[in-house]
Amino acid sequence: MDDQTRIELEAAAFRTLRAHLMEKRTDVQNIDLMNLAGFCRNCLSRWYMEAAQERGIDMDKEEAREIFYGMPYDQWKSQHQAEASDAQQEAFSKAFKENVNEK
Repeated sequence: MDDQTRIELEAAAFRTLRAHLMEKRTDVQNIDLMNLAGFCRNCLSRWYMEAAQERGIDMDKEEAREIFYGMPYDQWKSQHQAEASDAQQEAFSKAFKENVNEK
């Protein structure tokens, strides 16, 4: 497989993952994704932002989130995010420390 085809397939897989999380599984909470998989929608938007910045494209966290979520992040949270339990928050603290390297 040539590099361009691989890139196109990876981009298609990413778009499908994004659509799945944003349209089909809005019930899956970010905190549950982080606790189970070590990443969430916010991680995906951060990775998107970092990739843009590596290519000289000026993009901040909120702009990346709006691109990824398809709406302002606060709007997404008000429409889809439930209150996290104490157990979820405790597990999140551990998962965040293990998986997210904030810059």
